[in-house]
Amino acid sequence: MMTLEHVKAELDFHFKHIDAILPIIKAYLPLSVVDFTDVEKVTTIDSFVLRFAKIQDKMGDKLFPTVLAEVGEYKSNMSLLDVLHRLEKLELIASTDLWLDFRKLRNSLTHEYPNNRAEIVQAIGLSITAYQTMKDIYTSMTMK
Repeated sequence: MMTLEHVKAELDFHFKHIDAILPIIKAYLPLSVVDFTDVEKVTTIDSFVLRFAKIQDKMGDKLFPTVLAEVGEYKSNMSLLDVLHRLEKLELIASTDLWLDFRKLRNSLTHEYPNNRAEIVQAIGLSITAYQTMKDIYTSMTMK
């Protein structure tokens, strides 16, 4: 298992990049399907989607098990759902369902983009809010 410092270094890299482009994305809001004809906007959106997915994956696959291991609550046979339930019980996340919603959002961003632009416009708006919540969870878990 990775050390917490290694996981933090990887996540910090992705958070730093999203934080740099977030003001640009917010300036594009509200997005419309027409925005997908603008190369600069698409490049920025692609970057956000990529980093958002990496953060969501890294937190679920690496950070959460590592944090649980540090407090003696992780077992190698735990599924993501088991990990989320344990984090919720320890009050490290607000709810398992919220994180599962973030996972669905990540999937819709990566699987439907760029084919269904109307849905991606909505998903990007939701992901901006989700990003801040994910960052808050990350900060609370790694600052203790």
